[in-house]
Amino acid sequence: MKIKENLYNQRIISIDALRGITIFVMIFVNELASIVNVPQWMKHMPADADAMTFVDAVFPAFLFIVGMSIPFAFNARLLKGDSAKTIWTHTLKRALALIIIGVFMVNAAEGYDASKMIITPALWGLFAYAMPILIWNKYAKDFPIWLKNTLQYGGILVLIILCFLYVQEDTGKIGITPKWWGILGLIGWAYLVTVVYYWIVGGKLWAMIAFLVIAVGANIINLTEGAALKEMSWFSFIAGHLTHASIVAAGVVISLLFFDRKVPAKINWGVIGFAILFFATGYFLRPYFGISKIKGTPSWTMFSAAICTVLFYFLYWLIEIKKHTKWSNFFMPTAANPLLIYILPGVVYYLCKVSGIHIIPGYFREGVPGIIWALVFSVIMLYVMRICNKFKIQLHL
Repeated sequence: MKIKENLYNQRIISIDALRGITIFVMIFVNELASIVNVPQWMKHMPADADAMTFVDAVFPAFLFIVGMSIPFAFNARLLKGDSAKTIWTHTLKRALALIIIGVFMVNAAEGYDASKMIITPALWGLFAYAMPILIWNKYAKDFPIWLKNTLQYGGILVLIILCFLYVQEDTGKIGITPKWWGILGLIGWAYLVTVVYYWIVGGKLWAMIAFLVIAVGANIINLTEGAALKEMSWFSFIAGHLTHASIVAAGVVISLLFFDRKVPAKINWGVIGFAILFFATGYFLRPYFGISKIKGTPSWTMFSAAICTVLFYFLYWLIEIKKHTKWSNFFMPTAANPLLIYILPGVVYYLCKVSGIHIIPGYFREGVPGIIWALVFSVIMLYVMRICNKFKIQLHL
């Protein structure tokens, strides 16, 4: 793969801002999920509702941002002189880490037989959420090497032990299973599929557009009743991950249209055209498959890609062109440490369950007070990230 000579190689604040906003909203909606008596538009839509809320667009925004970052990540490593082996070792480790963390999170939430486990599910969940912080923390250069190795290898050992302490609810078997991959696991698979293809085609724009079309096509076939390919387990597995990879690919395409050029366009008609195309594709496919995040329908992926494209274009115009950047500083701590802020609320949750501590009274677990609490909790987590960043507690896959 060759270096992209025209690809912008400076920090792009608008991408950081989109990442920070997405993660902040994600913390808010995750906390909101535990609140009762909230409006439907602030919750995930049911599988058969043929609709989506802003909550259903948060996960796709993650995928879209992953896609936008891929060209810059590969170009930076090529400019640094990294070999293909070094680049792929790093890439595979990153994808595997996301998949592993995702599977542990899913098993912490459901599918266990508490009566047959040696430790409580809450304690199991606490270790499952906390150990990745020890394993994948970006330790400072002056951090004692013996302590770093102790924490990292100790964390790995604890995760292995957790596998043997887990008892499955339905079968009584020992060990965790990928009931589904979890949000991080799905991101890991979608990232892996997309970067493999991106590398093979050398990051060419037309080839990434073709991949996007193929991914949407596979999703359509996989959801079409009576389709022969749908009955094949290998196709369903690949098509399932291509569903999410289509949003990652959309992010790659939009990123290349914006930044792989010698002179920035005053009006980027290519991006505008794709935003319209995403909306149109979602609209025309809706009568056949509906809109559903849970089912992963093509209309959901395309509407999500369109929303992310429009939102990013607005942020690009506001930040890169109009130079209004100060407001974005509020979200930057989360943008700089996204994985940690995703994991940390889970650590807090299981720590409270293990210790029996209730952070807030029941009054703040429903209705408007609950919504206010979810917002306050999100802001608190953002400031916790400022502290973590200050003390160099940053997860780096």
